[in-house]
Amino acid sequence: MIKDDRDILDVLKFELNFLEKGGYGRSPREPWRQPLALEDSPTCMNYDSKTHPAPCDECILMQLVPPAQRGKKIPCRHIPLIVEGETLDYLYRCGTQQEIEEAMKNWLMATIKRLEKERAGIPATRPAIANQPVQ
Repeated sequence: MIKDDRDILDVLKFELNFLEKGGYGRSPREPWRQPLALEDSPTCMNYDSKTHPAPCDECILMQLVPPAQRGKKIPCRHIPLIVEGETLDYLYRCGTQQEIEEAMKNWLMATIKRLEKERAGIPATRPAIANQPVQ
C-alpha cells in the first residue's frame, strides 16, 4: 500500500531536474562506485536513511513498477524505461552510465509529458506502457 503522499508528477519533474544537473556524477562520500538511478537520488524516500528505511511498497514510484516485479528487493530497478521493457536492472548489467542516464532522461520526459496530457484531459496519441499509472 502506497503511503508516500508526494505527487507523482512533481517527483518525476524533480528527478529529471536532478539528472540534468549532473546528480548522478561521482559522489564525494562514495567515490569508488557510480551512483544508482532513483536509489541514490533525493527522489528516493529512503535517501539518506540507511538505518531505518521505509519499505519500498510505500513509495509513490511503486505504481510505475509492473505488478509482477513489485516483490523484488529494489522494485524501482524494474520500471520499464522503453516500450520494449528495458529496465534499470538490465542497463546496470549491459549498459554504460551514459546509456543509463539517456534512457532515464527520455523515459522521464515522456512520462511527464504523458501525465501532464492525462491531467489536462488530452487523449494519448500512442499506447502507454501497460504498467504506467493513469491519473
